[in-house]
Amino acid sequence: MDQTKKQTNRPPYGIIAVLMVGAFISFLNNTLLNIALPSIMKDLNIEASTVQWLTTGFMLVNGVLIPISAYLIQKFSVRHIFLAAIGLFTVGTILAGFAHVFPLLLGGRMLQASGSAILMPLLMNVMLVSFPVEKRGAAMGVFGLILMFAPAIGPTLSGWIVEHYDWRMLFHFITPIAIVVLLIGLFLLKDKKEKVTLRLDFLSVILSSIGFGGILYGFSSAGSKGWDSPEVYGTIMVGIISLIIFVLRQLKKESPLLNFRVYKYPMFALSSVIAMVVNMALFSGMILLPIYTQNLRGISPMDAGLLLMPGAILMAFMSPVTGKLFDKIGGRILAVTGLTIIVVTTYAFSKLTLETTYTHLIIIYSVRMLGMSMVMMPVSTNGLNQLPKRLYPHGTAMNNTLNQVAGAIGTALMVTIMSNRTESEAKELGTAAMQHLTAEPTKEAIAQMKQQIMAQAMLNGINYSFLIATFIAAIALVLSFFIKRATPADDLEGKSQASGKKVANKLAEN
Repeated sequence: MDQTKKQTNRPPYGIIAVLMVGAFISFLNNTLLNIALPSIMKDLNIEASTVQWLTTGFMLVNGVLIPISAYLIQKFSVRHIFLAAIGLFTVGTILAGFAHVFPLLLGGRMLQASGSAILMPLLMNVMLVSFPVEKRGAAMGVFGLILMFAPAIGPTLSGWIVEHYDWRMLFHFITPIAIVVLLIGLFLLKDKKEKVTLRLDFLSVILSSIGFGGILYGFSSAGSKGWDSPEVYGTIMVGIISLIIFVLRQLKKESPLLNFRVYKYPMFALSSVIAMVVNMALFSGMILLPIYTQNLRGISPMDAGLLLMPGAILMAFMSPVTGKLFDKIGGRILAVTGLTIIVVTTYAFSKLTLETTYTHLIIIYSVRMLGMSMVMMPVSTNGLNQLPKRLYPHGTAMNNTLNQVAGAIGTALMVTIMSNRTESEAKELGTAAMQHLTAEPTKEAIAQMKQQIMAQAMLNGINYSFLIATFIAAIALVLSFFIKRATPADDLEGKSQASGKKVANKLAEN
């Protein structure tokens, strides 16, 4: 990528700093909203299966737009891409801040997502091009440290704002920061890009949009409509068929929208699968935990946010440590250790009760985040290290696309499992309660009984969802034993070409 290269080998720290600030507010925006979901449910009078669209819809737009990021990175300068992305994010933030109905709020979130979708692949690509393989782990660790401060302060800040102000203040708070970042990028980013003869394959864009969009919509709708709904299984089938056609088309094209040939590199393929599985297991907790703490336990938004802070801070400070460890010992030991921790702590979350202590929740969540810090960045970096430089934009685009899709499917799946389990448990508990009645209950007694039954049913639904997430995380743990330290494909190709020349020279001499 020409625009990120200086005449010297010194990384373009100015460009990286501006991109990191943009990515930081995008991350902060995401973590701010999770704690506010129960408040939004009450204010707009919507259910969990509907409010989760604020998360799933965000990921859906990411999943649709990220495939285009590889094309954009090769076609346009960092300046142009960044300004367009942060501009869309800012407009979406303003719109969501003034939303009084759910469709308008969702529209604002999707506009935010359209900007956010491009920021992360852009930053990852600049980082990969700017740092050599032997320093990449440490660089990605510092990158992780900065970005992980968003989850560290986000939930607590969100809890304080929601407790003292309207939830719309979350967007009003981000708006001026986004405008400042837009102005900084406008004046500081001066890089130029030579004209590249690349054409956007619109048919591929349509196929990927229908494919990823159909699958995500189907999974997300299952919570409210049920798996037997034609709208659910119909859109999933249409999505799968469109994706198959999309993949076959990409394999035939010389300049594909998403280059699936990156999967011929085994460590990249393995890291991609592990990251997807982990995202499916982990994203679910972002919705389930706030519902449990606020709706079931009556914990205030501020305290619910504080509960998440120690884990996020621990993850942030561990990021540069795991980056340096990755440079020294590789990804396998880190991934196996981290995933073991994730499996154990996720299982611990499947044993929640209505009396589980606040301290117990903090400890489990913090240890879980410690495990996550050992997995995500080392595993993805190890996979990307095997790719040749020309495939970096496609590798980062592929990773980001599939991670968003996996996260959205995981979130939708866990909420669907929770909703369905809650419904079935409520029927069973209600039937059992009616059988044990010895006298005609009063209206107050019936209301109290219904409240207790729904609370227990929802708790059972949340626990069951975490149990399913445990098995999903266990799959990633098994796969992590096959990780090997990746050797850059450029080096291997260079060596094979060099040895080929030597053989040719010897044959010529003879």
